[in-house]
Amino acid sequence: MFFDIGPLELVALVVLAVLVFGPDKLPKVIQDTMAFIRKVREFSDSAKEDIRRELGPEFKDFEFEDLNPKTFIRKNLMNDDDEYGLNELKDLRNSFDFRKELAEVTDAVNGVEPSASAAPGAAASGAAGSAATPDRLRKRDRLDPDEPPPFDADAT
Repeated sequence: MFFDIGPLELVALVVLAVLVFGPDKLPKVIQDTMAFIRKVREFSDSAKEDIRRELGPEFKDFEFEDLNPKTFIRKNLMNDDDEYGLNELKDLRNSFDFRKELAEVTDAVNGVEPSASAAPGAAASGAAGSAATPDRLRKRDRLDPDEPPPFDADAT
């Protein structure tokens, strides 16, 4: 139906309204409610027109539905030939190499000079200088048994 109200729920609301307001007052309550809804819609429409008029002629085609983030993205980022914009998203995802950046950050944190290859596994496999500085980002099974586990005071 509408607003996810099924027919049985609608009948229950009508029966409840008849019981609360009575059969003689119910038509007046419905009329008052409909008048209130019309006034709210008129107020909303006039407010939209006032905003459009104040924005100027360059925003003549402005739609308030475009302020919804999904609508904005669909309208501005997606092409007509690519309905879901998958090509742009794949290009954006492929433009970042997170493994290389993570390896660089790990080397910087551990005080290790970045290797020339900067391979994702270079920091964990023993790059230059990693023997002198323990890598605390390795898995627990690779740590020395005498070495305490890494502790992060901000995480606790």
